[in-house]
Amino acid sequence: MKRRSGIIIVILGVSMLVGIPLLRAQQPPPQPATPATPPRAPVPPVPPMDPLGDVMFPPEMIMGHAREIGLTDEQKAFMRGEIQKTTTRFLELQWQLQDAMEALHQTLKPNVIDEQQALSQLDKVLDTERQIKHLHFSLGIRLKNQLTPEQQGKLRGMRMAPWPEGQPRPGEQ
Repeated sequence: MKRRSGIIIVILGVSMLVGIPLLRAQQPPPQPATPATPPRAPVPPVPPMDPLGDVMFPPEMIMGHAREIGLTDEQKAFMRGEIQKTTTRFLELQWQLQDAMEALHQTLKPNVIDEQQALSQLDKVLDTERQIKHLHFSLGIRLKNQLTPEQQGKLRGMRMAPWPEGQPRPGEQ
């Protein structure tokens, strides 16, 4: 049971790490109100745009539009292999991160904390998080490098195109 819940947490973590930049990149910019426009109800603040969203493409976006952008069989095979390798390594790092977080939690439990030990354990957590980000970033680079300029242009166009009313965005249900 504990293993199953851990796997679910990992899957949710992967979905969030990959899906949030995609969703942020697809959100239209807020429109300023003009004096002729009647006031609207307050809108919650929009999270900042992904600073790399205009130059990188999430794996699910590439693979989800493989036919529209004309991915070749070789490109698809390469990308599937890279995504599989990255997912395997990501899961290993997620378990490592969970262990490091548990150790950090234990280090912080006493009333008096050994500062050096706590900071050392924090460094382990931060290093694992850095490895995860590095892994995702390098996957994005390898996938983008496999795309032709035309395919990249099509993906950019898909990202910038207005989303049809009533249609859920990827990741929404």
